[in-house]
Amino acid sequence: MHLNAHLDFDLIALETDDTVTVMLELEAPQAPHDTSDAAARPAHTTVVVLDRSGSMGGERLDSARRALVDLVARLDDQDQFGLVTFDSQAQVVVPAGPVAAIGREQLRQLIATVVPGGSTDLSAGYLRGLQEARRVAGPTGATLLLLSDGHANSGENDPVRLRGVAQNHADRQITTSTIGIGVGYDAAILAELAAGGLGNHSFAQGPDEAIAAVAGEVEGLLSKVVQAATLMVDPTADVVTMSLLNDLPISITADGVMVELGDFYAGESRRILLAFQVPALTSLGLAQIASIALTYVELPALEEHTIKVPVSINVVPGDVAAGRVPEPEVTREKLLIEAQESKRAAEQALRHGDYEEAQQQLQRVRSRFHDDDMAASASLAEEARWIDKTLKMLQRDSVQLGSDPRSTVGPDEDYLVRRMRSSVTRTSRGYRSRTQGGEVRRDGTDG
Repeated sequence: MHLNAHLDFDLIALETDDTVTVMLELEAPQAPHDTSDAAARPAHTTVVVLDRSGSMGGERLDSARRALVDLVARLDDQDQFGLVTFDSQAQVVVPAGPVAAIGREQLRQLIATVVPGGSTDLSAGYLRGLQEARRVAGPTGATLLLLSDGHANSGENDPVRLRGVAQNHADRQITTSTIGIGVGYDAAILAELAAGGLGNHSFAQGPDEAIAAVAGEVEGLLSKVVQAATLMVDPTADVVTMSLLNDLPISITADGVMVELGDFYAGESRRILLAFQVPALTSLGLAQIASIALTYVELPALEEHTIKVPVSINVVPGDVAAGRVPEPEVTREKLLIEAQESKRAAEQALRHGDYEEAQQQLQRVRSRFHDDDMAASASLAEEARWIDKTLKMLQRDSVQLGSDPRSTVGPDEDYLVRRMRSSVTRTSRGYRSRTQGGEVRRDGTDG
């Protein structure tokens, strides 16, 4: 792993309160060149939790079954696979175990037995899937992949509580990824499960997109080179407060603030933003404001490593600090994260039927995207295209609502809510090269 720290300002004025933003760049190693021997990587454990409620009948369930057959075909004999389904209750279709021991033909036959049922008790399926994952997870942990197309209408349905469950299991190396199918799934629950579980949340509008989303999860699973990655941020006594600008699980420990990063895929890069409030310092010269340690387990060796970097600023006279210029790359990253807050606000406005407020939230942040910044940052350019497309859809819905006084919901409202939530979940966590998560397109692009 590589870890670099960049400050928006590397100097501050003497005897002046200030806030310094630190951008951490993390890059995972590439996959080993020699992959001919399956023993070159440890066995992976995958437990799929599949919604089989009545709304999943027909093409959706057919596509899900095909996707699971394809998933199993990509696994090695040593890998472990399990399948839990749920409607009004959970059922273990495939008790998790080694692919070779169960048998590939047996797995295909068991997957084919899944048929539509009744209502949607998502929590029952999720909790039962976690039990299976815990039962068989080895030193590399497990990945739980949940697919659903509907709202939870029985069982636990509090997104915050379910996120806490996912986070507790992520601490035990059980990652949760979710795929929402169609425009009727519970976006809040599926997004929170993925955020707490350090996995991906994908929005698959149709059956083909669902198949692509499952395939993407398999690609990530098989290219995993790092697990259990954490950042330990230890501010010095000079720092008043520290805040994490990304949406990642944190906990306060005796050694500092621990930020959970989870797994990294081969060659993956991420950016994490930290803000430090520094009070007026009374001495000129270099001052350390924090130390940061990245700890992770490297695969396939299962060896733990720690990288440490100090974060320091230069305290200078006020007239010298007056001419300082912010680091452009850090400023652009801050804008990208601030755009996610605007998208969250737009989503909430849309849920309340306020199309005007949703548009204004996106227009305000879009006006801050300048041509030179977008030319220098592919991420900002992609975000601008996403916002522009979303604004066009919002404007179209507004026109249609205005022409039909009997309607209170735009034709694209459900789609737009899920488009926004899946994009925020992916971008706010600092992913730069990861292709999993977000809205899944047939051409492999994100929205």
